[in-house]
Amino acid sequence: MNIQWYPGHMTKTRRQIEADLKLVDVVVEIVDARIPASSRNPDIDAICGSKPRLIVLNRADQADPEQNRSWAAWFRGQGWSVLETDAKTGRGIGQFSAVVRGVLRDQIARWKEKGQIGRPVRAMVVGVPNVGKSTFINKVAKRKSAKAGDRPGVTRGKQWVHVDQGLDLLDTPGILWPRFEDPVTGMDLAFTGAVKDEIMDVETLGCHFMALLGERYPQALIGGYKLPAVPSREEGEEDVAWGYRILQDCAAKRGMRISGGDVDTERMARVLLDEYRGGKLGRFTLEVPPAFIKEEGEL
Repeated sequence: MNIQWYPGHMTKTRRQIEADLKLVDVVVEIVDARIPASSRNPDIDAICGSKPRLIVLNRADQADPEQNRSWAAWFRGQGWSVLETDAKTGRGIGQFSAVVRGVLRDQIARWKEKGQIGRPVRAMVVGVPNVGKSTFINKVAKRKSAKAGDRPGVTRGKQWVHVDQGLDLLDTPGILWPRFEDPVTGMDLAFTGAVKDEIMDVETLGCHFMALLGERYPQALIGGYKLPAVPSREEGEEDVAWGYRILQDCAAKRGMRISGGDVDTERMARVLLDEYRGGKLGRFTLEVPPAFIKEEGEL
């Protein structure tokens, strides 16, 4: 599956972020805890350089708790601070201001030495589309300051959000990169809705996701779709073919039929993705940190 999505405004966004870095003290990078690697734009590291960084593992309540801990440890190993949140419910948001000030502890001390008491901390919030960035900002500000939506590409221009006398946030549009060199990255972003469903075949995407769940989380399928068992994978069977057979079984269990009596696998694929994105199937993390991949012999 070749996924390419780089609207013209993305180039403008990158230039805007680079220009605005001088206005802020810290970069707050929002990532999706379900896909912490795939939901990071690798360009951000180059753009932000040595600017202090806070990684917010958002949607942590939908991710595997053990993997949340592993990813937090990995990010801290890169020299960054970490905060786990669920922007929709507000879990973890109350710690944000204190964590940001902790990241800038030494800088704030220098400001006080220079007599700059009361100077607000200015933080730039970045992230790829649809990782919950605007919802996060609204929860921090305790009001609807940033335009939020469940579709990628909602935020188009930068906007300052005043949180309190000690903290200002600079919201930026979500930024993707020109193409996904690794098809797994593109697939992960598509599973979670970070790229628009309209640009790809949803049924094929559903087949790939069914195969992933069948391999890693079969009990979620058995429990969620009342299957007696996940169909066994035949020797040499590709993901799409195996996933399609699982889609068929799930569609049959849900009574999804089209004229003529055949099961409606396209509708089932949409339901599968909607239920996964809504957290109805369970808490899954689709990636493990690089160091853990090597140790466990995965990938």
